[in-house]
Amino acid sequence: MLPLKDDNPTSTFPYVTIGIIALNFLVYFYMLAIGPFGEENMVARYAAVPARLFGLAPDGGAPAYPTLITSMFMHGGILHIGGNMLFLWIFGDNIEDYLGHLPYLLFYLACGVAAAVAHGITDTASTLPMLGASGAISGVLAAYMVLYPRARVWTFFFFLFFWQVVRVPAVLIIGLWILLQFINGIASTGRQAMGGVAWFAHVGGFIAGLGMILVIRLVKRPKYIQ
Repeated sequence: MLPLKDDNPTSTFPYVTIGIIALNFLVYFYMLAIGPFGEENMVARYAAVPARLFGLAPDGGAPAYPTLITSMFMHGGILHIGGNMLFLWIFGDNIEDYLGHLPYLLFYLACGVAAAVAHGITDTASTLPMLGASGAISGVLAAYMVLYPRARVWTFFFFLFFWQVVRVPAVLIIGLWILLQFINGIASTGRQAMGGVAWFAHVGGFIAGLGMILVIRLVKRPKYIQ
């Protein structure tokens, strides 16, 4: 399944969402331009490595904690960045519209940091680098599911030779997505050393976004005088 667009209008221009997307692509093309050796060095310095974050390995020539931020603007391939930025383009503008530009940026970064920490906790001794915006975007998806559960999302479903584009409620498509992340995370337990998708980063970012948006919505809810 692949979301294509939603039917949820906004009242403000998504400066931050577009800026994040642009920055991610700029970093991606820069990594391509510097070649394999330069890209390897950049990943080694600026991707999030659990063992470095938890003090179990040398810092690699750069402080470990800033990589919680820098790692979420790096990607490992065109499908990786393309999928992430598509999700952010579809769902991010509505969350930016609801939160406001600066609070949305802080929300996005906080979800990304939570995602990296969640991934690191699953294997604190891992020296494999983690990079990508998936964890931060997972938090955005959680917020969208809470705020706009009945918004319709045009989604491309495919299975073997069968495919169809249908409009489905956001709560269904996002709920199914996070369920798959959790199942895959459980299935990958004990095999993190082999590399691959950081499933628990997705779960961690989603939980962080869910918790924050529930609190924010409670605070923003109008209080009526009886």
